[in-house]
Amino acid sequence: MKNVRWGVLSTAKIGLNKVIPGMQRAENCLMVGIASRDEEKARSAAESLGLPRAYGSYEELLADSDIEAVYNPLPNHLHVDWSIRALEAGKHVLCEKPLGLDAKDAQRLLDAAKSYPELKVMEAFMYRFHPQWVTARSLVESGDIGELRAIQTCFSYFNDNPSDIRNQADIGGGGLLDIGCYCISLSRFLFGKKPDRVTGIVDIDPTLRTDILTSGLMDFGVGTSIFTCSTQLEPYQRVHIVGTSGRIEIEIPFNAPTEVETRLWLIKRGETEEIQIPISDQYTLQGEAFSKSILEDVPVPTPLSDAIENLEIIDALFASGKRSEWITL
Repeated sequence: MKNVRWGVLSTAKIGLNKVIPGMQRAENCLMVGIASRDEEKARSAAESLGLPRAYGSYEELLADSDIEAVYNPLPNHLHVDWSIRALEAGKHVLCEKPLGLDAKDAQRLLDAAKSYPELKVMEAFMYRFHPQWVTARSLVESGDIGELRAIQTCFSYFNDNPSDIRNQADIGGGGLLDIGCYCISLSRFLFGKKPDRVTGIVDIDPTLRTDILTSGLMDFGVGTSIFTCSTQLEPYQRVHIVGTSGRIEIEIPFNAPTEVETRLWLIKRGETEEIQIPISDQYTLQGEAFSKSILEDVPVPTPLSDAIENLEIIDALFASGKRSEWITL
């Protein structure tokens, strides 16, 4: 086989606007169809994206024997259940982040996946596949900034619409699960381990009941990572990676544009080197990497245990916010 035949569960904006177009440009991904609980929505989405098939239910897509893999961008509270159902239907699964509502929820998918060792399952943290992050990690690992000691991250946007799923507490809304997860993931990605302990300040909106402003501190033993994420601040994102003899600054770390080059800066001994990153689509690269795992029957780039670990830290930060204390992991 030269490609994997894909189906998409739901007409979520992230899929329509970013993931599906990106995967359509991948050499080994064949985007076959999309499902919605509203058949007309599915047909409209399929037509706009040039997909040959539309399904009026998620069950109908999973029953299609021609679909080999499923991309799951459903709301957070549906990630685990429908990913498990996809596995039961014999499909490989690429599930949007966060994998579940919490570590216990996500563990259900990890446990279910053990019964289907022939199927691949991965959390869709697309940023790790972008060349700017591959470059940043390589610079850290090669010692270009000396020993890594500190990471500072800010990620925010403003959205106080109560009807938006990101602002609905019961289905996994809130800043930590939506964007704070990136701040945690990248820190583990660069330090190459999980933190020993964490502490956080979590501001809960009294009406929405979601976390709208969270600042966290993660102690990795050899260094620290500090971040702030918010759903009600001026839109901004930036990452600073600081070592004993240099630092790296990433300009657009998460929503990297697909139409222009990106850049990062390497600062050493008072001199700044601007590193231009070629035009890339992180969704294309993610789709290609996951499909390659299927076609070559090799492990996925990021195991499910990584997703569980990220959620364990999120759980700990929520606990710290309630108890005003350090939480040991």
